[in-house]
Amino acid sequence: MTISATAARTTTSTPATGTASTTIHNIANRLPGKSLKYEKLIKQPQMQSGTTSVTATQTDADAHGLGTADPFVDCGHLNKHFANGHATPPDLHTANIATDRSMLLPPEHTANGFLASGIVTYKAKTNGGSYDFNSTSSTTIGSVSGAGGGGSGAGGAGSSIASSLCHCCNLIARRCIGINVRRCVLALFAITVVSIFYYTHYVGTDVFDGLIQRDTHPAPIINCRMINSAGKHIRDASPAPDHRSEARLRIDPKVLVFVETTYSGLGRDIAELLVYNRIKYKIEVAGKSLPVLTNLDKGRYGVIVFENLDKYLNMDKWNRELLDKYCREYSVGIVGFVSPSEETLVGAQLRDFPLFVHTNLRLRDASLNPASSVLRLTRAGETAWGALPGDDWAVFQHNHSTYEPVEWAQRNTQEYPADSVGQVQLPLTTVLQDRGQLDGIQRVLFGSSLRFWLHRLVFLDALSYLSHGQLSLSLERMILVDIDDIFVGEKSTRLRPDDVRALIATQKIIGGMVPGFRFNLGFSGKYYHHGTREENLGDDFLLQNVQEFNWFSHMWKHQQPHLYDNLTLLMAEMQLNYAFAKEHNIPTNSGYSISPHHSGVYPAHELLYLAWKQVWNVKVTSTEEYPHLRPARLRRGFIHRNIMVLPRQTCGLFTHTMYIDRYPGGRDKLDESIQGGELFQTIVYNPINIFMTHMSNYGSDRLALYTFQSVIKFLQCWTNLKLASAPPIQLAEMYFRLHPEEVDPVWGNPCDDARHKKIWSKTKNCDSLPKFLVIGPQKTGTTALYTFLSMHGSVASNIPSPDTFEEVQFFNGNNYYRGLDWYMDFFPSETLPNTSSPMPTTLGTPRFMFEKSATYFDGEAVPKRAHALLPHAKIVTILISPAKRAYSWYQHHRAHGDVIANNYSFYQVITASDSAPRALKDLRNRCLNPGKYAQHLEHWLAYYPAQQVHIIDGEQLRLNPIDVMNELQRFLKIQPLLDYSNHLRYDVKKGFYCQAVSEKRNKCLGKSKGRQYPQMDERSAKLLQRYYLNHNTALEKLLKKLGSRPIPQWLKDDLSTGT
Repeated sequence: MTISATAARTTTSTPATGTASTTIHNIANRLPGKSLKYEKLIKQPQMQSGTTSVTATQTDADAHGLGTADPFVDCGHLNKHFANGHATPPDLHTANIATDRSMLLPPEHTANGFLASGIVTYKAKTNGGSYDFNSTSSTTIGSVSGAGGGGSGAGGAGSSIASSLCHCCNLIARRCIGINVRRCVLALFAITVVSIFYYTHYVGTDVFDGLIQRDTHPAPIINCRMINSAGKHIRDASPAPDHRSEARLRIDPKVLVFVETTYSGLGRDIAELLVYNRIKYKIEVAGKSLPVLTNLDKGRYGVIVFENLDKYLNMDKWNRELLDKYCREYSVGIVGFVSPSEETLVGAQLRDFPLFVHTNLRLRDASLNPASSVLRLTRAGETAWGALPGDDWAVFQHNHSTYEPVEWAQRNTQEYPADSVGQVQLPLTTVLQDRGQLDGIQRVLFGSSLRFWLHRLVFLDALSYLSHGQLSLSLERMILVDIDDIFVGEKSTRLRPDDVRALIATQKIIGGMVPGFRFNLGFSGKYYHHGTREENLGDDFLLQNVQEFNWFSHMWKHQQPHLYDNLTLLMAEMQLNYAFAKEHNIPTNSGYSISPHHSGVYPAHELLYLAWKQVWNVKVTSTEEYPHLRPARLRRGFIHRNIMVLPRQTCGLFTHTMYIDRYPGGRDKLDESIQGGELFQTIVYNPINIFMTHMSNYGSDRLALYTFQSVIKFLQCWTNLKLASAPPIQLAEMYFRLHPEEVDPVWGNPCDDARHKKIWSKTKNCDSLPKFLVIGPQKTGTTALYTFLSMHGSVASNIPSPDTFEEVQFFNGNNYYRGLDWYMDFFPSETLPNTSSPMPTTLGTPRFMFEKSATYFDGEAVPKRAHALLPHAKIVTILISPAKRAYSWYQHHRAHGDVIANNYSFYQVITASDSAPRALKDLRNRCLNPGKYAQHLEHWLAYYPAQQVHIIDGEQLRLNPIDVMNELQRFLKIQPLLDYSNHLRYDVKKGFYCQAVSEKRNKCLGKSKGRQYPQMDERSAKLLQRYYLNHNTALEKLLKKLGSRPIPQWLKDDLSTGT
């Protein structure tokens, strides 16, 4: 029996443990009814010079713990052990009882520790005879892996302690032999105190850590028949087929998905898979009329997907003929899934097809057809062993050459044992290709849903094949593995020299499979040499091999940057880490940095971006928080202050996942993620992958090394992906070439995500964000509405901008790129008192915040941006006659000295052609486009529900503002209500309502408001009536659709005049 103290976190036994005792019990079992008595003779082996010989005999009573053999421990060799300079004494318990059946033998010094070994002879005595058998026993007493230091000094101290411990042991032995229990208890208490003192004294050294060793590190178990140990294919595999053909030019890269209901499970899985791979799609509920399938001479959809194949087979004749005609004319393919049902079908023929199905089967051991022309991303040649998920599989049988299997499986003989007796199990077709030889339409049919991971890959290949390459995914995949928190971690969680060696060795192995691969190490220098002695040696060994890795900076003390409100202090912390890097020859030019816990990256803390630029010249960072951690398929990138922010992926390993036997769900859960699960699919779906890991994942059981080596091997087994790696800056440039639409950030509300709120500046308060927006458009009365709202004591607007006055104009224009912090500075959390209001307030009184920017109405990106930050805000807009608004806008710009407006007449502006000078075209568009009310309202309603949108009749606001303001207060649910009838008065000179300051004095808007312009010429008026006719008609329909909104009189007049 061998017990190793160097292979596990705690001393564990090998499978040979208990061999001798097990043999004894086996003999006892073979001799029923006979009592056994054993004598064990311990034969002393030949020892090295200088060792002490011990010989003892243990009788049968001793073996069962009933004897009173001499319990004294030989302390001589213990003292000698310490005198020789060894810091750790042999485990006294192990020394006293080395195994179940032997006493401590003198240590034999070996390279691996102190080995006590002996040959044990047992003699079994029974009433009827005797049995002799031999057993060999050996015990590893300890192991010292530390290097340098502590020689004679440690030996002297250890010798004294060992001597004391041995005397205590002998004292206990003497006292416990007698009957005096009290003395025995006191002696046990004394030895306990001494033991605690001893372990406390040595707890911070490598000696103690050597006694508590880690488990054996898990080794990758992925075996591929087609790949050798070096990660190369045994025989040259043919390149992945190119599905592209000229037919793809007649269809759009979009998928039409027919689902049974909007909440169906498979339909949701299909949609999520398409989103993950950024494939455009449209969802339709089957059974309704078909959507428009063509756009001029081009097909709108490249593939048609039916969640339930029956919905396609049983379509009404008109829709079926229409859909089949579209598929034949535009060479569009169909994907169908056999839906599970309670009824079990045996050899049932599919309607109108020479094809038969068997349903509700349990299957196992799936494999792919190497000859299938569908497979491109997926590689054939391997077998997914084991039971397949679910008991509702369908398999296909066919008797026509148009059909070819894509995937096979075997019937689960464990579920149907009677069917397998004496029979050869033939493969069953679970995914079938229809080449279209029967009716000119190509199809791929699935016998089960996407629960099986392999079906997800085959589904993507089916989209590529049936769309003639229009929906093909790139086979290039980039992988970067970040190791955060280098030098950070509690004792016993950090890297030792052996861990660093394993890191380098595994990096070389992965580099053979992924060209250019190097681990990317992020360090916090403050915690260098904060581990145990051996872990500090690991720090040193890591720096001795600094050239083996790529490096990036964390914060000096691993602080969260969002806690800093002073740029100078934040930069000072970064400069400490920079100085540490220079001192230890760590590269400082990677241009990449990661913030601890992603603090300050998103939500963006402006000081972090500024400090990064000035200290480290950071060009790239990454985060898992944009826009949210979950779902991972929606993580995106953005660019802020010229720093490229990439999406970061998780791999199932976190700071606390250090041991395989403590992994949540066990090793099977981790292997499931690797072998077709979440981690595997993350790499398949993302062209560029940056994975977050931690230093603790590379010590202990080295789970990260196991995980990445395994998943890369599995990717090689099952896919045709071409894996590679590159530095962060190169990856960032590649990412934004692939996804240029993600360059602009979309700022979300930090208070809507608990994780974001924790890493957001403590000086910010979501309560100060606007509760509603007045979005315009311009020249409809927005300034008057702003003034009326400001009269209410419970309502407050933003602080005026030095450039745009009362309008912040954040969501449309360059101000948006200044970030959320810039925007929120206009909305202080401590509101100023409103002493001029009819409802005066004091400092700090809660206010109903709002913002008015009249250019928001027709801003293309504004609704999306506003909804991301203010999803619960109310939207207020004002509409007047679009022709009247356009003319007022033109006159406003003339009055403010616009050069183009003053050089061209109104008629020349609105009739400018596309060949006109650019400045004139821009003026025309800004004049006319906001009047397309229905178009812009539809855009806002795509993000905000109708219940959050309030439309004000601009003419009523001018003629009857009191009723309009009372209605608006009710919509906004502002309390208390302000009676505007006591505070608004019509001003004869101005021609509109103003604030009544006193009985005889009004406070009106400035001179630029209410200005009288020359009347619009008749030619321009008629042209605009015709120009806006279709837009006004669409607006009327929209208002009727929304309901509870009367049709404005000006709209009725414009429609009657236009016709």
